[in-house]
Amino acid sequence: MYLSNPTWANHKNIVAQAGLQSENYRYIDANQALDINGMLEDLKAAPEGSIILLHACAHNPTGVDPNREQWKSVSDVIKGRKHIVLFDSAYQGFASGDPAKDAYAMRFFIAEGHRVILCQSFSKNFGLYGERAGVCSVVTASSEEKAAVLSQLKKIIRPMYSNPPTFGARVVTTILSDPKLKEQWLGDCKGMADRIIGCRGLLKSKLESLGSKRKWDHIVDQIGMFCFSGLSKEEVARLQSEYSIFMTGNGRISMAGVTSGNVDYISKAIYAVTKDNDAKL
Repeated sequence: MYLSNPTWANHKNIVAQAGLQSENYRYIDANQALDINGMLEDLKAAPEGSIILLHACAHNPTGVDPNREQWKSVSDVIKGRKHIVLFDSAYQGFASGDPAKDAYAMRFFIAEGHRVILCQSFSKNFGLYGERAGVCSVVTASSEEKAAVLSQLKKIIRPMYSNPPTFGARVVTTILSDPKLKEQWLGDCKGMADRIIGCRGLLKSKLESLGSKRKWDHIVDQIGMFCFSGLSKEEVARLQSEYSIFMTGNGRISMAGVTSGNVDYISKAIYAVTKDNDAKL
């Protein structure tokens, strides 16, 4: 199975537990932008019939997604190499604020004839993180293939958890089945996404106003809950020890934790730990 470099840290553990070998394909460049050429080269070089894990939207940890033209290129290469597509959709509706827009890649690949596997979580977009509410969907070519796939899924599920927890699933079903509740949920998703987008803009502008010589365009170019800041491990360590600001060692910021009330403190701290390095630029 081929994973983007970087990807969600737990992907590699899940792949190993499934008895599969994980490999990487290039994903971002030194400017925190999509390395589409490197990505396509690695997908072309992967052995025919490999499993390619793609983030449906709001890539974790980078927040960098392909545009529609780039998705087409990815689809063409995968189809040409007869790879299997596995989508991880953890943030639908929570990325752009529009679930339909966030579903673009998945729907495009299916329309292009890919028989995708989709792992979809409702943890973030429904606020059900502790309920383990999600669904695994597989697009098959025939009723015979459907029956075969379903039988294999049952073999996996039975010894693993037998029956899934129902409370979270019922919450999601209730909301999506009621027009008024669904409308409220869509509004809530957009409100949360817009707040994060707004805080991205605030963080970028405040860093620039402090006089930072570093380019921070990637903060607003990225999307979703996370910002791949470009901060070094040393800078991250200083933020933690000197300012009690915590993020993962690779510089991934949870933008859900950035607010209009603390963005001044955060931006000043980031400026303080980066200005010495920036002076060398």
